[in-house]
Amino acid sequence: MTKAVENLTDRSGEGSRIHDVPFRERLPQPLYFRSAQMPKNAIYPRHSHPWGELVYSYSGVMEINLRDGHFLAPPQYAVWLPPDVEHQGLNRQAAVHCSLYVSLDLCGPLPQRTTALEVNPMLRTMLEYLREKEGTCPSNPAHLRFLQVVVDQFAEGQQVGSFLPSTTDPILGKVLQHLQDNPHDNRSLAELARLHDTSERTLIRRCKRDLGIPFAEWKQRLRVLKAMPMLEAGDPVQSIADQLGYGSASSFIAMFGRMIGKTPDGYRKSVLK
Repeated sequence: MTKAVENLTDRSGEGSRIHDVPFRERLPQPLYFRSAQMPKNAIYPRHSHPWGELVYSYSGVMEINLRDGHFLAPPQYAVWLPPDVEHQGLNRQAAVHCSLYVSLDLCGPLPQRTTALEVNPMLRTMLEYLREKEGTCPSNPAHLRFLQVVVDQFAEGQQVGSFLPSTTDPILGKVLQHLQDNPHDNRSLAELARLHDTSERTLIRRCKRDLGIPFAEWKQRLRVLKAMPMLEAGDPVQSIADQLGYGSASSFIAMFGRMIGKTPDGYRKSVLK
């Protein structure tokens, strides 16, 4: 699957805050957990390390930029970065995230490539527990065993590639960028094709090749990602539905529930509790 390579520093706008990478030469433990509250437009500089890293966002959306890919991690997914993968992190809105660092010798069961992994309810509870207990017992054998169980659960989880795939194709890329900038646009794929001087058949073929999902699903995933920060900010569901082009709050609620498995208010409560 092809994904666009993007300069996140340029895209983040003015006021970006660069945060240093916590470990550069070695880990304190073979498995190490840390969490952080990140302000809007926070950036980790491009870097790599000889250990793996699981990145999970409790609230907000973390973005991971690679040399040849771009991954998004809303709270239903974690991103796995194998050892020595150069990457850069960004969150456009305020976010609370964690990293679980995995030493090279413990990475065997995990995927060999960067991918998003589903976070089931049990894993989310375990990650919440780690955040609550952070710093109390980092070298305790029981704590390290618990971290190993978390790694084992991720190793068995479903790989989903990228929640919102992107493309390097110039024609399809223009259409996707248009929707990024105008998520309320309800024009059909055929109408968007005419707007960008191409054909519907061309866009369908390139969606299948580069995104791996139908255009309609990509658009729904985009709207889910746009809705999340608004829900976390306390915006009314009707207002969010209006901004995203839905004729009624009920149609937005139904879409969000199909995609996330929770109602908008259920999602809001889960990330703000």
